[in-house]
Amino acid sequence: MNEYMTTAEVAELLRVPAETVRYWRYIGKGPRSFRVGGRRVLYAREDVEAFVAAARAEGAA
Repeated sequence: MNEYMTTAEVAELLRVPAETVRYWRYIGKGPRSFRVGGRRVLYAREDVEAFVAAARAEGAA
């Protein structure tokens, strides 16, 4: 079963402001997200972890 995270939780995990996570969502750069109930935005933990792994690989290249 997937664990889901809020924008604030993703921001805390990545040590960036929540506004940065929102901006990444706006420009299509950050981890995959989806809306629940029209307004609430959630992220699957596995998608956030994949985003971190890709960022690490990109930085190591």
